[in-house]
Amino acid sequence: MKRRQILGFLGIAVAGLLLAMGLPLVTPSPGIAQSSTNITVSAASSLKDALQEIKPLYQQSKSNINISYNFGASGALQQQIEQGAPADIFISAAKKQVDALEQKRLLLPGSRTNLANNSLVLIVAQDVVGISSFSNLTDSKIKKIAIGEPRSVPAGQYGEEVLKNLQLYDQLKSKFVFANNVRQVLAAVESGNAQAGIVYATDAKTSNKVKVVVTAEEKLHSPIVYPVAVIKSSKNISAAKQFVQFLSGSQAKTVLRKYGFIVR
Repeated sequence: MKRRQILGFLGIAVAGLLLAMGLPLVTPSPGIAQSSTNITVSAASSLKDALQEIKPLYQQSKSNINISYNFGASGALQQQIEQGAPADIFISAAKKQVDALEQKRLLLPGSRTNLANNSLVLIVAQDVVGISSFSNLTDSKIKKIAIGEPRSVPAGQYGEEVLKNLQLYDQLKSKFVFANNVRQVLAAVESGNAQAGIVYATDAKTSNKVKVVVTAEEKLHSPIVYPVAVIKSSKNISAAKQFVQFLSGSQAKTVLRKYGFIVR
């Protein structure tokens, strides 16, 4: 009992001291704290480095917005969204996947825009010599060629188009090692599990273990465009739209250019 009395007297004394100093007595209220909003962005693997750098730039002015990224192959992400996986924003490495979601009315009308473009390159390990064109892939020293699974990985789809237009596909298909996303293609060449691979220029730029031997001519494949859109079922549509708008701004464009993306 005496202990409670002493603590009570101490509390009164501290309160009196604060009032004497002119400091207000403040009782924390959970209603005053600014609540945070979570946004999930499902994005193509090739955007990983750029988007991770953009996140803190955005949060400098939007500290109450928490952004979570879900990186993967565009086709796989499309299927996740169709099956009801939580996502507020989708950024694909091709129009095909966004077109499919739009046709199923899963996108917020009017929220779709094109974020950036890219180019397709042929890479080999740093120690590989004598490869300077796609036609050189028929050389016997090239045993394995890493390529994204065309049905779900846009980079694989573009690569397939290039090889078919160059009339090399049938000669090379026995050498293909299919990957679940474009970063796995890069990793296969870096590790030596494949002597060559077809990736985006932006992926090749992130590695010092590979070298670009040729850039595919644009006429050989469909335009490489990255559409972005807000998912209609998002619980945070206002915040999602704000982030998409930021991605089209000067700060985000500077980062995208830094990583080799083509921004209009």
